[in-house]
Amino acid sequence: MTGSQRREQLLTVSRRLFAEKGFDGTSVEEIAARAQVSKPVVYEHFGGKEGVYAVVVDRETRALTDALTAALEEGGHPKMLVERTALALLTYIETSTDGFQILVRDSPVAQATGTFSSLIGDVATQVEHLLADQFTRQGLDPKTAPIYAQMLVGMVALTGQYWLDARSPDKHEVAAHLVNLAWNGLSGLERHPTLITPLNA
Repeated sequence: MTGSQRREQLLTVSRRLFAEKGFDGTSVEEIAARAQVSKPVVYEHFGGKEGVYAVVVDRETRALTDALTAALEEGGHPKMLVERTALALLTYIETSTDGFQILVRDSPVAQATGTFSSLIGDVATQVEHLLADQFTRQGLDPKTAPIYAQMLVGMVALTGQYWLDARSPDKHEVAAHLVNLAWNGLSGLERHPTLITPLNA
């Protein structure tokens, strides 16, 4: 096995272990045993468990970001953007279940970047520009677009986390329900929303 082949094998093995057991539950010993190598081989390629994890998280983050960005960059009607973004996330969960499980877990080596919440925040930033344009066209305050972007992306992300385990109904139906709530809710936005509940409640 060449050095690059060994590195890929270690990453594949580690990705599975991190998905099964999380960062804290995985050891260099387990990675080495599953890969049928000695511990020094793992250290030689990655410097330790943190190094392997950082590469795994970086790859998964890039894969999901690329999928979501591609869905947003296609343009078109805002309703289609919501639909494509929901489907892109659900498809990633379906095809990269291990990767998604790794991303949604908190880890000491993925504090500032690489966490699912920071990734979702990046996507929300892209969405807020699209929403701001729509809000302006509809006579709504574009300054509120960032918070609506967080709500919209958060709704899709949390539904994705739920669907990771449920896997029912199928992803197209889940996406249709997400779009139904998001779009029909967004299409009826009030210019100055207020609460019915008294402020001192």
